[in-house]
Amino acid sequence: MSPALPAAYAVPFAELALANVVREYPNAPAHLYGGPEELVEPRALHPAFYGGYDWHSTVHMHWLLVRLLRRFAHTGDLPATLTTRVREVLDTHLTPENLAVEAAYLRGRPHFERPYGWAWLVALAAECRAVGTPEGDRWADALAPAVEVVGELLTGWLPRATYPVRHGVHPNSAFGLGLVLDAGPRAGLSGAVLDAVADRLRAWFTEDHDAPAHWEPSGQDFLSPALTEADAMRRVLPADAFRSWLAGFLPELTTSPLLTPPVVSDHADPQIGHLLGLTLSRAAALRTIGDALGRGPVRDALAASAEAHLAVGLPTVSSGDFSSDHWLATFAALALDTPPGH
Repeated sequence: MSPALPAAYAVPFAELALANVVREYPNAPAHLYGGPEELVEPRALHPAFYGGYDWHSTVHMHWLLVRLLRRFAHTGDLPATLTTRVREVLDTHLTPENLAVEAAYLRGRPHFERPYGWAWLVALAAECRAVGTPEGDRWADALAPAVEVVGELLTGWLPRATYPVRHGVHPNSAFGLGLVLDAGPRAGLSGAVLDAVADRLRAWFTEDHDAPAHWEPSGQDFLSPALTEADAMRRVLPADAFRSWLAGFLPELTTSPLLTPPVVSDHADPQIGHLLGLTLSRAAALRTIGDALGRGPVRDALAASAEAHLAVGLPTVSSGDFSSDHWLATFAALALDTPPGH
């Protein structure tokens, strides 16, 4: 199940992401207004990440642009004119001045986008560093103060996070912290922060067993609570320990309802449409969990299910409906390629 983002997606995904990161409206700010003086346009609050409907979506659409640049600029699958447009947007948004404002915003509002948006910002910084060129390093350097703030916020939050958030939307603890572990080393998070993340995941989830997979999905999930947790534990347990843990957590995995793609009755409904993302995030988790298990019938079943989920989700990524177009391509990239920062 080795991932490789197909070149056929380079142009459509880049066009989607470019359109979104510069689209200031419609906008759903998650800003707690302290007074009328804060009634300003989105780009005044977020000069780097003002587009794409909401903050986390524009952060991970920037990640997608950098991933596409890294994968396809040198192959010719991303045409020179489109490559130039991508670089111009990244150069305009990912400046030290803009990112200083974003870092200050995060520091002043320690609950904002926790942990989902934090994780995607770390992933973006890691992806910039992974480009391996002066421009990639320039963007990563500009992001470094914001990454440092995320490290501070994680250090302050994790000891107080007695319980995880398990539901299948943005505050899900396992998904966000899993991304942090994937991308954190390359983004520049310290070993102490990453150890604290891994320790918290083990503290939350090691004793879990018999996950209620038949409860999934909820009506607006774009993450699977069970698979996301399993994928997080894959990252923090030795291989043999993970296989033993998974056997107790999802004891009937090959016949689990988690392997059946969800029914998505209304693609344009912003909440029901989350289930389209579930098809893609499940595909990603099924692939990485299967890889951790090694060859055998369980891995084969997970691989087949991942393909079935992709068959439902991929055709919907570019529908022309903004409610899904502003975010789904990122999750398609997760399902089809290596983790953020790799």
